[in-house]
Amino acid sequence: MEKSLFRYIWTHSKRDQLFICFVVLLSQPFYFISLDLPRRIVNEAIQGEAFREGNVTAPFLQLHFDWPQWLGGGSIRLFDGFQVGRVGLLLGLSCLFLLFVVVNNGFKYWINLAKGILGERMLRRMRFDLFAMVLRFTPEALRTVKSSETATIIKDEVEPIGGFIGDAFITPVLLGMQALTALVFIMVQNVWLGLMALAVIAVQFTVIPRLRRELLRLGKERQLASRELAGRIGEVLDGIEVVHVHNAYAWERAEIGNRLFGLFSIRLKIYNRKFAVKFLNNFLSQVTPFLFYAVGGYFALRGTLDIGQLVAVIGAYRELPPPLKELIDWDQQRLDVQVKYDQVTQHFAEERLGPLIESEAEAEDEPLVGSLVVEGLGLPGPHGDMVVENASFSLELPAKVALSSNGSPAASMLARVLARRITGFAGRVSIGGRDLTQLPVSVAGRKIAYAGVDPIIFPGSIRDNLVYGLRFKPLARAEADRREAARRIAEAARTGNPFESIADSWIDLARLGLEGEQDLDRVLVGLLEQIGMGDSIYLFGLAGRIDPERHAALAERLVEARNRLRETFQSSGMADLVEPFDIDRYNDQASIAENLLFGVPISDEFSGRNLADNPLFRSAIDRAGLTDRLVRMGLQIAETMTEIFQGLPPGHSLFAQFSFIGAEELPEFQAILRRRARGGHDPKREERTRLLALPLAYVEARHRLGLLDDSLKKQIVEARSFVRDTLEKAEATGVEFYDPEGICMAAPLRDNLLFGRVNYQVADARHRVAEAIAAVVRELDLLEDVERIGLDHEVGAAGRLLSPQERASINLVRCLVKRPDILIVDGALAPFDEERAGKILRALVEHLKQQSLFMVLSNDRQITAFDVLIRFRDGRIVTEKMADPQRQAQGPGGETAQSIAGEVA
Repeated sequence: MEKSLFRYIWTHSKRDQLFICFVVLLSQPFYFISLDLPRRIVNEAIQGEAFREGNVTAPFLQLHFDWPQWLGGGSIRLFDGFQVGRVGLLLGLSCLFLLFVVVNNGFKYWINLAKGILGERMLRRMRFDLFAMVLRFTPEALRTVKSSETATIIKDEVEPIGGFIGDAFITPVLLGMQALTALVFIMVQNVWLGLMALAVIAVQFTVIPRLRRELLRLGKERQLASRELAGRIGEVLDGIEVVHVHNAYAWERAEIGNRLFGLFSIRLKIYNRKFAVKFLNNFLSQVTPFLFYAVGGYFALRGTLDIGQLVAVIGAYRELPPPLKELIDWDQQRLDVQVKYDQVTQHFAEERLGPLIESEAEAEDEPLVGSLVVEGLGLPGPHGDMVVENASFSLELPAKVALSSNGSPAASMLARVLARRITGFAGRVSIGGRDLTQLPVSVAGRKIAYAGVDPIIFPGSIRDNLVYGLRFKPLARAEADRREAARRIAEAARTGNPFESIADSWIDLARLGLEGEQDLDRVLVGLLEQIGMGDSIYLFGLAGRIDPERHAALAERLVEARNRLRETFQSSGMADLVEPFDIDRYNDQASIAENLLFGVPISDEFSGRNLADNPLFRSAIDRAGLTDRLVRMGLQIAETMTEIFQGLPPGHSLFAQFSFIGAEELPEFQAILRRRARGGHDPKREERTRLLALPLAYVEARHRLGLLDDSLKKQIVEARSFVRDTLEKAEATGVEFYDPEGICMAAPLRDNLLFGRVNYQVADARHRVAEAIAAVVRELDLLEDVERIGLDHEVGAAGRLLSPQERASINLVRCLVKRPDILIVDGALAPFDEERAGKILRALVEHLKQQSLFMVLSNDRQITAFDVLIRFRDGRIVTEKMADPQRQAQGPGGETAQSIAGEVA
């Protein structure tokens, strides 16, 4: 970033700035004429100076310019105009004044619009430039920079800078020209009045900026305090689990409250200073009209200034304070924005950025193999001590290399050096004669993969995270509206943004030897199975939704699989495991709401307790005569629940088992029951809605309160048709109904296969049903389709919907799928037990036959899988060549072969 804000603005927008300034200059003659017209209306038309010599008519639209005497006098005539009467002259000059008002406002409209567009374009450019620099932050800088503060700077702190960019050059030119035009006009009318106005302006421009210097200091202090507040809130959110675990609510509230008080105090000082300066500025602005009325009136009484000129001068001065005030405000804004810009450039200082190294096409395809040479390596520790000092070694790649340091961070630090996650080290590291630190980012990103102890998972699907390392650059433009695409590209060119769109095709399937997305999904699932996450992907698939366009083959065969599953249950005597959905029967394993809807809600208005308040649903059950019975059932549930939960703590397991009423809702239902017991009156609509919501969640087989009899079940089944008819007539799209011969897109894949509910009353029913589903899926060859749906599973923010093992597995597969020449594993297997970690290690070694693998080991029990062992002892490095893993597996395990390079200082 440029150190000077104005240099940055001029570099990227000088063409637009010059064009807008040209329009500003073009508008000034029209502005000057609009200032002179009131004088002519008063003098020539109203007072009749144009008709003094007995003339019945006077020229209208006569174009001439009279020079004042103090400038030499004289006149320039361009057009003699039209002869009109007194009324005609008055109306003509008035209409002409109105025309110039419209013209001047038109100029202002265009100039302000152009400034706004220019500011938005530059704001877009600045935000993108800052984000591009974020991507260049060195690993060391990332350890000290708070992500929340950086995001706040890009999102919020540059907003006023972007708003100022359009005003940086144009506003002082526009306001300065307006003020100068008004001042020149006043001087033309009377030089002494012009000098008085100039004197007051000089005082304003001298005193006000000096008084505002303290505002700048306070503004900078406020900005830093606001940024620290945002950073602290981000820290609390990142560590909210610790706050919950250790009951630190009061401390955090007090800490944030203290910061808010400090911010309040700063803003209070700003307000005091700001409005004091504003008071003085307004006072000075009103001094000049006083002088005009007094001195100008005196001149008018003496006859040296006519009334029309005095009116015109006062009118011109009325146009003078606004641009002057705005100029002073602009100067204040300039200083304030410059402070903000300086703070932004300090945050994105050059020392925090990695070097920009361009790559050549042939360099990107050249593999990272050959001799890995480390010369004079020095690694400082976190306390200033040298973990590794002046160490050297070499080995040939590809190889399987184990790094062991017996609890020291040396092995992990060397792994991060090779992964370019540490750049501050002494010495030189090269691979095949190429300096590791000088490798272009694009080459390192393709050829080196790093799996650390803390996997970074982005929000989105599992598939999105797995293919993240394949999105190097777009290969083909997406089919889209050509006009919109051309406009997007044109704007990108004007703002320094990329031309590429995320809708383009980004994955080079041909480079991976694949023909289509199905082949890619097959590779992803295969790698996940090798890592041991195949079962999880299968279960995610059963819980996922079906997209008929992407999973057309599965959608067509799902009804067949459903029928085959039902036949399997019948033939194996397991028909009682699942109670199927039947339009003519009540399903005891489903809730009353599910039985009434006979479908799956796809909008919030038909979900949960919102259903009880939905007017369409209420009208349907009213027509079915079911509302009163369900409200009475709600009263029974409320009475039972209040008795059961009486005296229980909020976290008791019964609240989870009977999910009708939460602990915080108990007092409300108790109040409803007390009012009903006292007065016996019917509940109000709001109370009826609350009571109605209780039985809608009731499942007889689960809750077993004995509240459902056969007559009520029959009435609920009959009410289904009312509900469906009501929703269909209203064209409501909030529910997708079950179809025995089709699939329900809103329901999970498992529910579409079962088309029913697992029987709660049969022992081990869920496990047996899962086995039956797996058998049918394998029998009909649907496993691949189910697993593809599993790849669509959402991982949540930072992967919080996944287990630590699943996050680690996705991180490893993300590294493997881009087929790196070097894979570095540094603590990525920590979430797994030793047996699972051993299986994953063997899978990695098997998969990376032609590539290099570096792994940091916590012990020596798995070193036999590697070709070379690198040990760290007292700042020294020892490399040992391992025996052939296959031969060693036949002999005594755990022994190493001869050292190939002894200790090297």
